[in-house]
Amino acid sequence: MTAETFESDANKRPKLAIDPKSAPHFEKDRKSATNPKENGSSVIIQFRTMDGESKGPKIDIPIESKVEQLEQVLNKLLSNEENVPFSFFVEETEITDSLTTTLDELKLSTEAVLEINYQPLAIFKVRPVTRCTSTLPGHTDAVLHVSYSPDGKQLASGGGDATVRFWDIHTCTPKYTCKGHKHHVLCTAWSPDGQKFASGDKNGTIIIWNPKNGEIIGNPLNGHKKWITSLSWEPMHKNSNCERLASSSKDCLSKIWNVRSGKCVVSLSGHSDSVECVKWGGEGLLYSCSRDRKILAWNVDEGTKFGTLFESYLGHGHRINTLALNTEYVLRTGPFGYKTSHVESPEDAKAKALERYNEMKGSGPEILISGSDDFTLFMWKPKRSKKPIARLTGHQQPVNHIAFSPNGHRLASASFDKKVKVWDGKSGKFLATLTGHVGAVYSVAWSADSRMLVSASKDSTVKLWEMVNLKKATVTLPGHEDEVYALDWSPNGEQLASGSKD
Repeated sequence: MTAETFESDANKRPKLAIDPKSAPHFEKDRKSATNPKENGSSVIIQFRTMDGESKGPKIDIPIESKVEQLEQVLNKLLSNEENVPFSFFVEETEITDSLTTTLDELKLSTEAVLEINYQPLAIFKVRPVTRCTSTLPGHTDAVLHVSYSPDGKQLASGGGDATVRFWDIHTCTPKYTCKGHKHHVLCTAWSPDGQKFASGDKNGTIIIWNPKNGEIIGNPLNGHKKWITSLSWEPMHKNSNCERLASSSKDCLSKIWNVRSGKCVVSLSGHSDSVECVKWGGEGLLYSCSRDRKILAWNVDEGTKFGTLFESYLGHGHRINTLALNTEYVLRTGPFGYKTSHVESPEDAKAKALERYNEMKGSGPEILISGSDDFTLFMWKPKRSKKPIARLTGHQQPVNHIAFSPNGHRLASASFDKKVKVWDGKSGKFLATLTGHVGAVYSVAWSADSRMLVSASKDSTVKLWEMVNLKKATVTLPGHEDEVYALDWSPNGEQLASGSKD
């Protein structure tokens, strides 16, 4: 069985040159804009942050202004020395082309001041992967999971041959083959500090590995009676020691473990059927979803309420397969980001992780998405309400995987209907259907700059999609000879890894 790696480079976005013929100009008086499509017509705009704070004066700009020109003006207003890329929104709709297109879509008048919300994008840019650079043979059964460490410098895989393997990402050769499981390795997870790696198998056993030497840390964690379905570490901004791990199982239970002591801290019993997924959020809640059609939120901050039920969320008409948080990328990568690849101490790491988390979350609550066999997705703000804020429909088969973009702007869902759908990460508004696969889509992964998406399918291919053009896949990456189950893009943007049944 093999895993494949694909390479790309991370570079800074080049500076934009201002075109004096099309650049917007400042004026105190508003011009007439009775016909938006008439050459020379204009509109008054007001830039606002996503929190609603106005920036700069009201500006009179040409109605045909595009995103690049809005970026030029906003960078001038903010006195940025270098051009920072932004995304712009009117109401909850992103401007992807020109103001005219967006105004026509929303049927808005140009007579009133147009409020444009903006949000900065990643200042670095990941280049699209275009070819397979290495084949990583070794597994003797299907590769079910591949994942990069939070800093993107290590790669691990787990599969049906009951082994966990750590790979050298530079030479693409195996570093350690870890044997300890006696059945299929079904799920894996890196700790946010990158110092520990957890794997769960079909016997219900969880093993914690040291990626530096491939040795087992402590004793295996035994307690679940059936196979492990999901693993999730406590965020680093909550605990710099990274010693608590949540697990879910087909035995209807979720458990929280202290991996240092090797003991179960609390067993969470509330579901009446197999628990399919567990996610440790950044607001002191642990989320679990089940075949019983319920999502449960548990209090996991230290205190008297630790391990108690916070709320139950109902809405789906069939089993719930997967969950995703809009803060998941920063929870996974902890202190590591574009500018940080090394931290001096656990306290420094915790402070950096908290800074990145707060910057990502902003003033609003975490957003949770659930995907189900009822072909739908539900969007929730679990801290604020037990009712969903949006129901996302369109898939014609069960939804099996969901992933938010690192900046939280977009959301991608993979389904057995051979399609990937892209949604707005704030409102749940449908944006596009990505067609091209001829088999069920098993997994999706985003590039670190949120500009690209990759999908893995039963048709043995991986496809890459760019957000600027969602009508057709930018490239199809062949190489596998059978179904592609696993997919991960390194957090530093340099490599993409896929795992297959071949």
